[in-house]
Parts: sequence; C-alpha cells; structure tokens
Amino acid sequence: MPGVTCSMPTGAFYAFPNVSGLFNRTHPAGKIHAAADLATYLLQEAKVAVVPGEPFGSTSHIRLSYATNMDAITRGLDRMETALGKLT
Repeated sequence: MPGVTCSMPTGAFYAFPNVSGLFNRTHPAGKIHAAADLATYLLQEAKVAVVPGEPFGSTSHIRLSYATNMDAITRGLDRMETALGKLT
C-alpha cells in the first residue's frame, strides 16, 4: 500500500506498519496528522480496527492483529487499501 511500510513480524500475531507516509493527507472529514487520526479514519471508512502505535512506543506506526483466518485478513486489507486510496 502506498505510504505504508512494514517489516516481517517476528513474533506473536501482530504487524506494526509504519504509516508516516500517510501523514498530512486529507479526507472529506479532515486530515491525517498522526497514527491516531489514521486509526479513526480506518474504523469509519474501512470498518477496520487498528491501534495507534503511541502506546507501543511509536507515533509513526499502527498495530494490526492477524489472529484470524486468511479470508478475514484479506478482506480487511482490501478495505484498508480502498480507504487509503481515497486520501489526497
């Protein structure tokens, strides 16, 4: 996804992508200034829940759980990609 980079997870069932490439992009309801803004946008626009990275030590990341089946992961990532494609 453009604006997102992610290292391969090495443990547990979480991914921690860097989303700082999406900061300062806009959507009809506002602007993405931080990971918390992106988390709110993704929940509202894509119906995907992510956790901002601040509680885990990074203002540039979100936390994604992949503790579900592959079909649900694929659908969620597809919805995220569609929502992120709407940012300008």
